[in-house]
Amino acid sequence: MLEEPALTEPHPRSHRVDGRRLRSERTKTLIVEAYLALLRKNPQMPTAAQIAKQAGYSVRSIFERFADIPALTLATADYAIAAGQAEAVARDVDGDRPTRIRSHVATRALACEKWLPLWRVLTATQDQLADLKTRVVVARLGNIERMKLMYRPELATLPAAECEQLLVALATLISFESWDQMRNCYGLSVEAAQGVWLSAIDRALPAAAE
Repeated sequence: MLEEPALTEPHPRSHRVDGRRLRSERTKTLIVEAYLALLRKNPQMPTAAQIAKQAGYSVRSIFERFADIPALTLATADYAIAAGQAEAVARDVDGDRPTRIRSHVATRALACEKWLPLWRVLTATQDQLADLKTRVVVARLGNIERMKLMYRPELATLPAAECEQLLVALATLISFESWDQMRNCYGLSVEAAQGVWLSAIDRALPAAAE
């Protein structure tokens, strides 16, 4: 009769390795969050020394986890894209037209208000790093995919070419750059800026099929 193999306790070394890995990942997250906090105070790429001071770590700790500042910028972009996608889940997709527009605009405005400082850095440096440009494109395409979902009844009335043109126009309308102009050039409040988008989107969208 075969004996069942005895159950063995995990090796203590595996616990130590897992603990170190978790601490290292936590440290990386805190460094990324420090980077973002500095950008919100001053929308210019911070130095390693500034990031280290904000995070409460040494400069050496940063470069033990990131090869250089561009690598940290990429990690920060990935962190922001993941967080932004989680925050921008499409809501009220089955609501009436005004409800869908209001929901979409409110979600988009929140994202622009929160992530604009990082977006400035990403777009200013994307030509220096191909992977960074890819992140920018991913973020823009995500915006279009969300509009396809939110405005499906109206977009369904258009031929494919006209639909694509309208989506590009709307994506430009509600871009980070648009939000930046309204808030920081024209001095609009968050509510007033949302009002501009609400009105413009409603005028641009065709009527849904009966």
